Amino acid sequence: MAPLLPIGPQPLQGVKVNEPLLVPARYCGPPSSANGGYVSGSLAHCFDDATGRAVTVTLRQPPPLDVGMQVTRDGEDLELTFGGALVATAELTEAEVSPVEAVSHGIAAEASKAYPGLRQHPFPTCFVCGTDREDGLRIYPGPVEPVPGGGNRVAAPWTPDDSLFADWHEYDESTRRACLASTWAALDCIGAWAGDMEDRTMVLGRMTAVVDDLPVIGDPHVVTGEHRGGEGRRTFTASTLHDADGRIVGRAEHVWFEVDPETFGS
Repeated sequence: MAPLLPIGPQPLQGVKVNEPLLVPARYCGPPSSANGGYVSGSLAHCFDDATGRAVTVTLRQPPPLDVGMQVTRDGEDLELTFGGALVATAELTEAEVSPVEAVSHGIAAEASKAYPGLRQHPFPTCFVCGTDREDGLRIYPGPVEPVPGGGNRVAAPWTPDDSLFADWHEYDESTRRACLASTWAALDCIGAWAGDMEDRTMVLGRMTAVVDDLPVIGDPHVVTGEHRGGEGRRTFTASTLHDADGRIVGRAEHVWFEVDPETFGS
């Protein structure tokens, strides 16, 4: 059996199929489980040909922290299990992921001042959007003008730092970029806030993302999110990550499930 990845401040370093995947506690969503976007991006990394293609990850139960989960192949798809129980599945798809319209960095920074999570947050220790995390992504989405004919739209600025450096990746250039898992994470929680997380506590059930490039460390980016409907306990949203030149780095669509926050240890 391959050794578990070490617990530490660095992101996952290139997990492969049939090797254990361990998510350190730093990358939590709710306090006792891993951030859904981070885990989804870790699974997406196991596909050799995923760049620029849509990957859909379905979360079956909250991913545990600081333990080895097993990544195995089921045909062309991937399964993530722990103790024999299915945690998540991942597949390459032909899904069309429509981007959310961009806003300027200045507009995103101003919107972030009105982030609802600053008033009340169901999961304040979340790696992505938690207000109690100095070592998190600190993506704080606030409202911006909705696209005509679209739903609620939110935006936030984000500058990847050195702790997210993807040192496992081989580049043809010297540019330092953030890892795929943190890129998926950046596209994750903003969807919940676009879907009115302030009034409805939600957790990620499914995420489909296309990552065309990895974000450059130290460069300012903008993340936008949009509400795209709902049905019962489910809420549908989308998000897009733009670089400093306004180019799309990655885009995603989500399905969220409303939950009782006490169930997830908030």
